[in-house]
Amino acid sequence: MGIKFAEDIIKEMDARGTIKIPDNCVAGDDFERWLCEERNKMYDIKISRKISFLLRHKKGYTDDKGYALVSKLIEDVSITYDDLCRIVKEDDKKRYFFSEDCKYIRASQGHSTGVNLELKEAIPPDILYHGTADRFLKSISKEGIKKMSRDYVHLSADKETAYKVGSRHGKPVLLVINARQMVKDGVKFFVSENGVWLVEDVETKYIL
Repeated sequence: MGIKFAEDIIKEMDARGTIKIPDNCVAGDDFERWLCEERNKMYDIKISRKISFLLRHKKGYTDDKGYALVSKLIEDVSITYDDLCRIVKEDDKKRYFFSEDCKYIRASQGHSTGVNLELKEAIPPDILYHGTADRFLKSISKEGIKKMSRDYVHLSADKETAYKVGSRHGKPVLLVINARQMVKDGVKFFVSENGVWLVEDVETKYIL
């Protein structure tokens, strides 16, 4: 393994934070293989963030339905088509998907640009979950859950997913949402291609 290659990986590891080295990768080829895998993971995260910004938040980058040309995205992000396909396929949250002819790509949800995702109204489970950070609880207790800069509030059908979302913003807090009552009160719910439940906002009375 080249010294420069090792130095690059160590710098990236330092920027990312402490990473636990597996006990069976203390030296030799196993250690080198582990470093390569970690570097690949960090590369994918970095590229996915660029893709997310362009498809979700850059005004004018997509059409009015949220689709962008694959050829343009590949050029702007500086990746290959194969890399893009792999990132889309391996994304555990299925954040992106291709059009049927694979010429266009769209983010499943999370937009702030007012695009029309052609979402269909759906009836959610009786209980949904919203992951947030404890620093937001004071405002939520007064105003409810607001969509802020995004087009919708995101809710999850399972606790684990919501908890992971909350952990990205600080000390995670899991909020339980009375979706059944919201439906009874006429609130409209939508569900994205990757199973995220979307709603305009959640009033405090629906937070259990």
